Amino acid sequence: MFGIGKSSNYSRIDTVIGPQTHLEGDIRFSGGLHVDGTIKGNIIAEPGTDTVLTVSGEGRIEGDVRVPNLVLNGAVEGDVYASERVELASHAKVTGNLYYNLIEMAMGAEVNGNLVHRAESRRETDPSPVTERITEPRIQAAK
Repeated sequence: MFGIGKSSNYSRIDTVIGPQTHLEGDIRFSGGLHVDGTIKGNIIAEPGTDTVLTVSGEGRIEGDVRVPNLVLNGAVEGDVYASERVELASHAKVTGNLYYNLIEMAMGAEVNGNLVHRAESRRETDPSPVTERITEPRIQAAK
């Protein structure tokens, strides 16, 4: 669909949460995690790993997400912290703040919260978000 899915580093899936599975509690992982079910708890990637979390259209997470890479087509109720990339597919829905370095967003994706850019150079040393103040519109409508 987007760039992450085409890279061999991001296509590796180590763990699958099936569509009929409902988990309660925090999850710490490395490698690839694919969610088709429901998770009530925080999802945290092991520090220093190049991991990816993929949430399908049927997947749902109720808690904070802290991962380097996220491919979302389902729903997240909580804040999302993606230190590398976020891909929001057409059915993605985030109810919470989304902190990102790079983002791809398809038409139809929803973010009900703040989009906060984190500059890559500050990401490793300072966990505080970097916000941009937009004074002029960057996209102008065609007449």
